[in-house]
Amino acid sequence: EESKEKSPADVVEDDGFLGTGISHLYALPVGIALAVPAVQFEWYLVNEETLLASTFVAFCVVAYNQGGDLISKSLKDESAAMLKIQNDAEDEVIAKLEDNLEYMKLTENIVSDYQAILDLTQESYDKLNAAGKIKPQHDLKAQVEKMMNLVANEEQNVYEKAKTTLMDEATTSVTDSFGSDKALKKAALESAMAKLTGKKAAVDPVQAAFVSFFQKKASEAKKSDDGSEEAGRRAAMLAKLNGIAESESMLFRFDESGNPKLVA
Repeated sequence: EESKEKSPADVVEDDGFLGTGISHLYALPVGIALAVPAVQFEWYLVNEETLLASTFVAFCVVAYNQGGDLISKSLKDESAAMLKIQNDAEDEVIAKLEDNLEYMKLTENIVSDYQAILDLTQESYDKLNAAGKIKPQHDLKAQVEKMMNLVANEEQNVYEKAKTTLMDEATTSVTDSFGSDKALKKAALESAMAKLTGKKAAVDPVQAAFVSFFQKKASEAKKSDDGSEEAGRRAAMLAKLNGIAESESMLFRFDESGNPKLVA
C-alpha cells in the first residue's frame, strides 16, 4: 500500500539538520556555542542588519512551519487550474483540427467536381449555340405559317362577304322582277302547280331568273374589271399583314408585289 504524500515539514524533519539526519534539537545548543565566541571576539558584529535578518528568518521559519501546507496546496491548485485550462484549450484546438480534417476529406474531390461542372456548362453552351442556329429557321417557318393562315382567313372572309352581297342583290333583283312582271308571276305559279300535281314543268322560272341574273352580273364584271378593285384589296391586305408583322417583330415584310423580304 502506498504511503501518504509527505508535507514539506515532514520532509525537513526526516532529513534532519542541514540534511545530515541529525535532529534539529541539536542545532540550538550548537548554534549558541558557536555564537558566544563569535560575538565575544567580535567575529560577527550584532547590529540593525542582524535584527532585520533574524526577524526575516524567523518570519520565514514560522510561515514555512505554520502555512507551508496551505501555500503548497494553493500553488498546486493554481497549477492544476492552469493545467486544466491549457488542456481544455488544446482539446478545443484538436476538435477544430479534426473538423477541418473531415471537411478536407469531403472536399478532396472538389477539383474533379468543378471540372465536371465546367464540362457540363460547355456542353450546355454548345447545345444552346446549335439550337440558336435552328431557332431563327423555326421562328420563320412558324411566322410564315401564321401569315398563310391569315391570308386564307382573309380571302375566305372576302369571299363570304362577296357571296352574301351577291346573293342579297340577286334575291332583291329576282323578287323585284317577279313583283313587276305578270308573265313571270304566271310562269312561277304554273311551275309551282306542276310540282304540286306531280307534272313535269318545262323550266323553273325562279331558277332561270337567278341564272340570268348571275350571267348578267358576270358579263358586267368582265366589262368593268380593270384590275383596280383587286389591286386595292391586295394593297389593303398587304398593309394589314405588314402591320401584324411589325407589331409581332416578325423576320420578314411583304413588298408591293406580295413577296416576303427578310428584314434586319
